[in-house]
Amino acid sequence: MKRILTIFSVILALMFIVACGNKPATADQVKDGKTSTDSTNSNKSVAVVYSTGGKGDKSFNDSTFRGLEKAKKELGITYSEYEPKDPNSEAKDALTRFAEEGQYDLIIAVGYTMQDAVTAVADAFPEQKFAIIDSVVNGKPNVASITFKEEEGSFLVGALAAMMDKTGTIGFVGADNSDLIAKFFAGYAQGARYVKPDIKVIPVTIGGTSAFNDQASAKAKTETLIQQGADVVYHAAGASGLGVFQAVKEKNIYGIGVDSNQDGLYPGNILTSMMKYVDNAVFDEIKTTLNGKFAAKVQTYGIKEDGIGTTNFEFTKDKIGEENIKKLEQIKQDIKSGKIVVKPKI
Repeated sequence: MKRILTIFSVILALMFIVACGNKPATADQVKDGKTSTDSTNSNKSVAVVYSTGGKGDKSFNDSTFRGLEKAKKELGITYSEYEPKDPNSEAKDALTRFAEEGQYDLIIAVGYTMQDAVTAVADAFPEQKFAIIDSVVNGKPNVASITFKEEEGSFLVGALAAMMDKTGTIGFVGADNSDLIAKFFAGYAQGARYVKPDIKVIPVTIGGTSAFNDQASAKAKTETLIQQGADVVYHAAGASGLGVFQAVKEKNIYGIGVDSNQDGLYPGNILTSMMKYVDNAVFDEIKTTLNGKFAAKVQTYGIKEDGIGTTNFEFTKDKIGEENIKKLEQIKQDIKSGKIVVKPKI
């Protein structure tokens, strides 16, 4: 009898060891066109396909990532990521693979270049909820569109650029000639001319197949602007903006960041950054979806909605001066109240 009990105990012990060995999968983070999964014990899942440059761009994608991390911490979600080398060619396949898995409460597409891909995949998977950032997909009951009034934040930094300008010329580096980038330039030029009507605002475009991730070209374009007299340069070019800042630092003029807080990259040379709170928008959309209130509508974030703004001038407050900061705050309030209306095109 004792022998039988001993054998039975050994069998139970082996079963316990095997059971303990079946642990949940750990995170598998892979870049450059591969999927990574952040796994915890939760049934609430979100997937995201990033834009050009992926995480680490210090800009648009990083802001999206912060929104996911906030949702993970506060809402208990898990999320899967895809960082494409070329969103134009990879987006549809990446979105389709996530949709086929059928486990995600929401799939997020980052960037206007994915509009066609989202439209096609949303048609193929009508029960799957999607959200696209920086573009509008109309007529799809399973797609939420998130847009921003970039022109309003750009108006603020344009006004600041004019306040700090000494040469009568400022510059703008845009990734491409899209309608989205045109909004950044339109606001920047209007803000500068609001403060200094005769100021010269020179725009240049990076272009090419890697417009948002071409630091060398961005640096060269910025150097051309500086040669033409620009002493403040604002960029709307994603990871390419790092090249803008290199030129700004070398020539010791002012730069202005975009989307995320880039002030600390070159403290003192970067006046401020036009903050586009993609992180807040991503978090809000995830929370709304999990609460069963997903809506296929366009949600637009501007200054009034606390979706756009500037940094707090951590490294340049003394250079800008209290008087200029007060002027900028008044301009912000005038935009918020509707006293100043910023046009998305000029």
